[in-house]
Amino acid sequence: MDRRSFHRSMLLGGTAVATSMTLGPESVGVDKRLRTAPAGGQVRRITMYAEKLRDGRMGYGFARGKATVPGPLIEINEGDTLHIEFVNTMDVAASLHVHGLDYAITDDGTKTSRSSVAPGGRRVYTWRTHTPGRREDGTWREGSAGYWHYHDHVVGTEHGTGGIHKGLYGPVIVRRVGDLLPDKTFTIVFNETMINQQKHEGPDLPAIVGERVEFVMITHGDLYHTFHLHGHRWAHNRTGLLTGPDDPSQIIDNRIVGPGDSFGFQVLAGEHVGPGAWMYHCHVQHHADHGMVGLFIVKRADGTIPTYVAHEH
Repeated sequence: MDRRSFHRSMLLGGTAVATSMTLGPESVGVDKRLRTAPAGGQVRRITMYAEKLRDGRMGYGFARGKATVPGPLIEINEGDTLHIEFVNTMDVAASLHVHGLDYAITDDGTKTSRSSVAPGGRRVYTWRTHTPGRREDGTWREGSAGYWHYHDHVVGTEHGTGGIHKGLYGPVIVRRVGDLLPDKTFTIVFNETMINQQKHEGPDLPAIVGERVEFVMITHGDLYHTFHLHGHRWAHNRTGLLTGPDDPSQIIDNRIVGPGDSFGFQVLAGEHVGPGAWMYHCHVQHHADHGMVGLFIVKRADGTIPTYVAHEH
């Protein structure tokens, strides 16, 4: 994936429901519609390939020869069951291990559970989700909705250290009925001092003023980081959005993240601040100095960006 590439979400859910909304001053005259996630409960099937890439990295993809780093976004709805036919095209054993979802021990994707896939082999992993509700003892059971991720757990070591270092990871979003759907989704992975396994600088992420943009942020490796986005902010909760005027969630623009963490949020591109090449980066200073920085490039409707010269970070 080159420096200007970005991941588009693969929506596995059903038809979205639309209602009207009004945007801020920067988007006056733009006809936008709110789309929300439908109820879950469906059984879905996809195929995932693990492949070696020409540059020495490893990636996942929905089609043979189409692997990327990060792997493609898997997006389902709370209550859905997902069957993944996993095809290992590599010359080493590999697997799929997911965070945040439900699965049997035989679908754990680890050596200890004997659920990896031999070179050239294939198998089906089943991931399930559930809706919130009360347990029999009266306590509240959380749902599966959230920003999660998947990764290899066997390449290199029994913890998948070799696979994670080479790019075998990707995002998972589980929507709750009524969750707002974005216009586009970007995946950002901090792994050591790289973003999306790119050295020296992260990818540029393009948007138009007023677009609803979703960020999925994942951390791997051995280092702790802080994720910071210039000019935009979000709520420190499950969705990154306030539920109303009485929502006590803290509003932030910087979050500490460690290996295995994932979170997500949505912003209206350029809301209150307008177009521009807005920086995102790790705020650990020597990490930023080593290239953990990219640009959220918010353009005007005519495609122009004030004060921005391409290829200058």
